[in-house]
Amino acid sequence: MWKIVEGLRQGSPEWIAHRAQHLNASDAPAMMACHPSKSRRELVRELATGIGLEFSDFVQERVLDKGHEFERLAGPLMEKLAGESLYPVVGVNGKFSASYDGLAMFESVAAEHKRLNAALREAMTPGCTGGDLPLCYQVQMEHQAMVCPTIERILFVASDWDDSGGLIEERHCWYAPDPQLRAQILAGWELLERDVAAYTPPATEPTTAKIHAALPALRVEASGQITASNLEEFQAVVLDRINSVNMELTTDQHFADGDADAKWLRDVSSKMKEAVLRVRGGMQSVDDVLRVLEQLDDFATKKAIAIEKKVKTEKDARKEQIVVQAEQQLAQHVGALNQKLGANYLPPPARGVFAAVTKGLKSLSSMDDKVRAALAVAMAEADATAERLAANREHLRQEDADWITLFADFATVGAKAGEDFQAIAALRIGQHRQAEAKRLEADRERIRREEQERADAEAREKLIQAEAQAQEGIAVARQEEALPGPLLDDLSAVARYVRDDGVADIDARRAIGNAQAVAAAIGESLQGGSGWARGVPDGGLVHIPTASTLAEPADDGSTITLGQINTLLAPLKLDAAGIADLGFVTTRVKAAVHFPAAQFPTLCRAVAGRALAAIEKRILA
Repeated sequence: MWKIVEGLRQGSPEWIAHRAQHLNASDAPAMMACHPSKSRRELVRELATGIGLEFSDFVQERVLDKGHEFERLAGPLMEKLAGESLYPVVGVNGKFSASYDGLAMFESVAAEHKRLNAALREAMTPGCTGGDLPLCYQVQMEHQAMVCPTIERILFVASDWDDSGGLIEERHCWYAPDPQLRAQILAGWELLERDVAAYTPPATEPTTAKIHAALPALRVEASGQITASNLEEFQAVVLDRINSVNMELTTDQHFADGDADAKWLRDVSSKMKEAVLRVRGGMQSVDDVLRVLEQLDDFATKKAIAIEKKVKTEKDARKEQIVVQAEQQLAQHVGALNQKLGANYLPPPARGVFAAVTKGLKSLSSMDDKVRAALAVAMAEADATAERLAANREHLRQEDADWITLFADFATVGAKAGEDFQAIAALRIGQHRQAEAKRLEADRERIRREEQERADAEAREKLIQAEAQAQEGIAVARQEEALPGPLLDDLSAVARYVRDDGVADIDARRAIGNAQAVAAAIGESLQGGSGWARGVPDGGLVHIPTASTLAEPADDGSTITLGQINTLLAPLKLDAAGIADLGFVTTRVKAAVHFPAAQFPTLCRAVAGRALAAIEKRILA
């Protein structure tokens, strides 16, 4: 919970004690490995040991104290720019803390001051925003906004003043909180706390290449031959020095020493070559001296080459270790997130991301700082994506169903922002429900049609059986001459007529049903905006102009053939004469009869009307 800590003055012993117990905004840039002068490793050491950096009197007076004085002078300027009173305060929110150069009464506006420098001059051009500032300043202000969640914007002012307190130059802009950067900061602090807990004091001091003591002077006196020399003592010292060079490289100190050793060995080799030249210039027979000097030259050269290779190989191996460890940690983090999600929605981390961070860096410590900061950012991004995936996955669990089956691509679309994903989900679920409703309606229609066909078949069979029984009785009566022949002929004709009439009624109902279904399908295609009807034998499309109402669609000249009409109306069949009898005009193109596609719905209604009229006539008769 956010609160202001009363009675704390920046720089006071109480303020220093307070900072030691919290994760502070001013340390956030070092934690993210973007501080211009303080490394992440130094911050880890400081938090783990409680030993802070000590500054010389010159730095304290000319840099730090000067910055605080500029901040004091800029107070009225910041209030003028902000348009309200600002108060310097220290606030906390859980384990996080921040010092504010200025905070407004209602805590929606804050202010941060920095001494104007070259980097800020370059970034703070007219019209700039807080997003244009170097990352270290953005990180500090985002941490401040995180500690005080009511802050809506922060005024950033950079100024320079003369010794008499006169303003030389000022630049300012407004910073708006950035949720994505805040997530990276939170993940970065979490990772840093783990590094602090695992901190082990280094065995050596910060890396400074060792300085080799000078070799003893080589003395060789000769007059045609060697008369006096300290060659044996010189050889012993040089060999001892060369053999003492360390070839085990594990720390930054070892690598710095290795570079120095390689340079020294090259220098020894060079000095041996110079000595050889001097001896050769003053003597005739100098085999022993030259042999020793050349051996020392060769030994020093080989040792230099070996340690140079060792330095490069070991440094590359340590660099690879730093990168691989970060990749493994990120992979483990992503795996844990996928386990919580219940599926592997988050893809495996891409290879080579952390290797790119180390480019241009010389020391292993700087590589480690940058990689750890990049790891924190990557973990924060994975956390944010996992949160979106979890929220969007939950959205698919609705009262009537779990709609995840509609999202084979959930790993991709599920990572979208909530509102965007919900719009996609609503569209897909709506389309699925419509398709399912159509499928169920089609199933019901199929079942109804099958039942009707069975009933029609049974009715036909009964009519046929009834006629057969009647004809059988008539045949018996004819054989027994129970009735006059003409009367029996009439009765036989009546039996056939009743049978034919009943079958005709059944076939008419079926034809009318088919016509109504075709007309409904055409009407639906017209209302749905589709200008194409399927069903042509060759698998093609018959173009039917779309219409926004039930009115006759406009005739754009498209036609359908008589064969296509009969395919759509099957089992009914029409010919050109029948269509003309219904009041429509056809055209003939070569051997094919063509009909205006726009008039097909009207033709269907005419066919259905003729069939219904026939039934009505029969009923009235």
